[in-house]
Amino acid sequence: MSVASRLSEVFDASETIPFDDSSKFILVSDCHRGDNSWSDDFAPNQNIFFYALSRYYDEGFTYIEIGDGEELWENRRFEDIREGYSHIYWKLSRFHDEKRLYLLWGNHNRKWKDARNVKKSLYRYDERRGRTPGTEPVSQPLFEGITVHEGLILHHTPTDKKIFLAHGHQGDLLNDQLWWVGRFIVRNIWRGLQIIGVKDPTSPARNFGKRLKLEQAMIQWIESNRGKVGGLIVGHTHRPSLPSAGEPPYCNTGSCVHPRCITGIEIERGEMRLIKWFVDVNAKKQGALFVNRAILEGPRPLRDFT
Repeated sequence: MSVASRLSEVFDASETIPFDDSSKFILVSDCHRGDNSWSDDFAPNQNIFFYALSRYYDEGFTYIEIGDGEELWENRRFEDIREGYSHIYWKLSRFHDEKRLYLLWGNHNRKWKDARNVKKSLYRYDERRGRTPGTEPVSQPLFEGITVHEGLILHHTPTDKKIFLAHGHQGDLLNDQLWWVGRFIVRNIWRGLQIIGVKDPTSPARNFGKRLKLEQAMIQWIESNRGKVGGLIVGHTHRPSLPSAGEPPYCNTGSCVHPRCITGIEIERGEMRLIKWFVDVNAKKQGALFVNRAILEGPRPLRDFT
């Protein structure tokens, strides 16, 4: 199936979430959380991510993860990922407890397409740390009752704009229809070559031509669906993007595995901002390091998305 037909299919099946100018969202994609080992691309940015996540929790944002939160192509077991980032999943569970968490699945965590896998792995987990040897683990809630979506629609009621959220791999042959081939390559071949710098052949983030072709196909879909779609927000290609006034409303959150920073999109007060969090240096405090936030693009009023 083409990019256009797959996006239309997901859009038509997506749940709609109404919001207004009092609502606050942070959208991120492509965390690719692994097992916190040497081959885990997320590991260098985990402290930046946790700090940003804590700030968004304290400031009342709703957290939406637009696919590939977990790296389940390289890693076979979600349990290893949850244990490797127990502090992050603890914080995400607090968002979930307050109904401020939405998850989408992408090609690298396609496992969550199956509601049985979601119930088995994401509803609860077995707590083993601190237990006396020989005793049974204690079952603890994680994201009990959660639904992992392929797409979502944010409906801005003051402007009647519908912002479509999807991971962005839809229609990408090796990451959608032939996803099992891509997973085999990554899991059995590329992971072992990663340390010497071999590029992942399945990833549009590392293939400029493939990335450009996919982005153009998504923009064409937006142009063909202007009557029902006020904007499209995806990840997958890892290239952060926010349109200027008059440009097609194609947005990309970027990823959480950029060198030395993470990127995302904030929606607040009816405006959209492309932001990054990174480690900065405070020259006034003898070079002390701290996590800083910068606006890369925006804010763009949603009413300008035409």
